[in-house]
Amino acid sequence: MEFMFTPEEEAFRQTVRRFLAEELPPGWEEQFAGSEEPGPANDALWEFSRQFTRKLAQRRWLAMAWPEQFGGLGASYMQQTIYNEEIAYRDAPVAGYMGVAWVGPAIMLYGTEEQQRRFLPGITSGEDIWCTLYSEPGAGSDLASLQTRAVRDGDDWVINGQKIWTSGAHRSNWGWLAARTDPDAPKHKGISTFVVPMNAPGISIRPLINMAGHHGFNEVFFDNVRIPDAYRVGEVNRGWYHVAVALDFERSGIAAYANGRRTLEKLVAFCREEPALTRRHPDVRLRLADRWIELAVGYNIAYRIPWMQSQGKVPNYEASMSKLYGSELTQRIAATGIQLLGAYGALKPGSPWAKLRGQLADGYLTAVSATIAAGTSEIQRNIIATRGLGLPRG
Repeated sequence: MEFMFTPEEEAFRQTVRRFLAEELPPGWEEQFAGSEEPGPANDALWEFSRQFTRKLAQRRWLAMAWPEQFGGLGASYMQQTIYNEEIAYRDAPVAGYMGVAWVGPAIMLYGTEEQQRRFLPGITSGEDIWCTLYSEPGAGSDLASLQTRAVRDGDDWVINGQKIWTSGAHRSNWGWLAARTDPDAPKHKGISTFVVPMNAPGISIRPLINMAGHHGFNEVFFDNVRIPDAYRVGEVNRGWYHVAVALDFERSGIAAYANGRRTLEKLVAFCREEPALTRRHPDVRLRLADRWIELAVGYNIAYRIPWMQSQGKVPNYEASMSKLYGSELTQRIAATGIQLLGAYGALKPGSPWAKLRGQLADGYLTAVSATIAAGTSEIQRNIIATRGLGLPRG
């Protein structure tokens, strides 16, 4: 594996950094205080996010790794990784990520030419916002157990069921749906995938507020929702394989490490500003050093994935390694931050006594979900054991 970036790749990194410095000047987040919770500040941040995303789209950065024929730049895997890293490090408010990361690639692979013409331009322009309609109350880690039904009725499909933990459903105009089309087939072989307009009659959306007070998740209910067969993507009953490909895209990111680096830099700066903290707790240096070493290891794991892709290899268990290590490291960094700040670490944004603007409290609460979302740690370990180590199931 080559651990060095080429001069061209480093030049591209500097271009992205200059763009972000111009569009997201220091302190830009402060104008959206309280934006994580439902209300005017959240709506203002959403509108800012849409504008920022359109600027990315104008540079064709939003889907830069896509082939040029589909609106991308045909960028290399390493160039895409650099872009993802810099965007995540600055916590840039990009809208429409699901469409770029999962829906678009699935449509390119399995959709008809008409579907590609219809849906891909809206993704690359940032105009269409997508959500993924996968998980159900009884089908999370075992996603193939999903029970939402799609029944053929002439030229239409009629959908009934419930989805849960649907990120951004309340902001989306399109959904990427996995539904059961053959209840008698083995569970992995009776699923199909569809695109669904989120304003279709019979769809209702209810918010799910997490314990940090943020509204990102939703429940989505389907009550005799009728869509045309033209919205089915790929072969009937082959949808599990479409979903599996999309999940591989989700698990290969570097965002966890970029976010972790930003948090650790803030903690180190805080310790320098508050020397009494390290005098009272001499082990602070050791804890921070441990996290930095772990972060360096994580970066190497993450960089390995685009390097493998550039060599024509298909990372599978390697992506699970990155996801597993990154999500658990996210929790360790958050716990370290709370321990360093002591009682101040529990103060949320808005408190006049909060340290680091209360970001550690929110980060600690949201880190709980890191080892659950996008495939639990148990699922990742199973993949590593069976596909990486060749161990038997069971």
